[in-house]
Amino acid sequence: MNCLKTVICFLILGVMPIGTIAIRPVLDNYNPLLGFTEAPDYRNGLGCPLQTETTSYFRNPSLVHVAMTLDSEYLRGSMAAVHSVLRHASCPEHVYFHFIAAEFDPESNPRVLTRLVRCIFPSLNFKVYVFREDNVINLISSSIRLALENPLNYARNYLGDILDPCVKRVIYLDSDVILVDDVHKLWNVNISGSRVIGAPEYCHANFTKYFTDSFWSDPVLSRLFGSRNPCYFNTGVMVMDLEKWRQGNYRLKIESWMKLQRKRRIYELGSLPPFLLVFGGNVEPIDHKWNQHGLGGDNVKGSCRSLHPGPVSLLHWSGKGKPWVRLDEKKPCPLDYLWEPYDLYKPFRITSKVVSA
Repeated sequence: MNCLKTVICFLILGVMPIGTIAIRPVLDNYNPLLGFTEAPDYRNGLGCPLQTETTSYFRNPSLVHVAMTLDSEYLRGSMAAVHSVLRHASCPEHVYFHFIAAEFDPESNPRVLTRLVRCIFPSLNFKVYVFREDNVINLISSSIRLALENPLNYARNYLGDILDPCVKRVIYLDSDVILVDDVHKLWNVNISGSRVIGAPEYCHANFTKYFTDSFWSDPVLSRLFGSRNPCYFNTGVMVMDLEKWRQGNYRLKIESWMKLQRKRRIYELGSLPPFLLVFGGNVEPIDHKWNQHGLGGDNVKGSCRSLHPGPVSLLHWSGKGKPWVRLDEKKPCPLDYLWEPYDLYKPFRITSKVVSA
């Protein structure tokens, strides 16, 4: 049955070769856009509210909005993440996914990705948005890992502009996460007072290491945080109040730090430090179980790591090592096997043979 569903996906994507076809599984030389199998159809439980008719679909108060990026390199991780959200959601039909795709991805484009997602998740509520990379390309500085320089890493900065104005709140998730708990619990986190984002904070981490000596030696910059008492947080899992975000022009505040970074090297690590500079010390703390991060090791070696002590609602392979890569290379870390059940990629090679008359 999975083979048949995969072939149907090929047909929908318009890539089926002409001639008599034979299908056989392979483990090498596969196209990252092909070979996904259809996910199970997840439906609402008995306690879910009825869908309400509103002027704008996005105004539906029962919707949970989730934003993620989509590209050919991390597509496998993104689809596994979506699968995990749906599998554990109490009301999966009330989850709406906002996918941000690069305008000029050399291996795919938003139209192809839209058809592919629809093929994998036929009943999914989603929309694919085009991210104009020229908005940010001239603001990106070099990082310690090339992948961190991908313009899509900065798409989270622009969610207030990209998403429909009716979307006033969104959960942002990286592509290398797996949820093992109900996303509605994360959605219901209260963002109090003037705070704009919520995320698990890690106050035991050495906050100073995220900025250069040039930053800390500057008499003005070093006093930036004042009495805020900032803690490290990971931007791969955030609950964002987009209404406050838009009102406070936080995109511009983040961009101003990126512009300074281009003039003076004040940090090393991609898209994270501007968020720390703007929000550090003013983040709504969320339970650590919602971001068991660092499972991909550091940004250089990607070594195996263990879980942090305590309960787990979300696993996050931040760092260089990705579970699908290590599994394919037959060099998995123990925790990579927790990711594997959500993987929808079943590689097949399509070969064609034209039969002579």
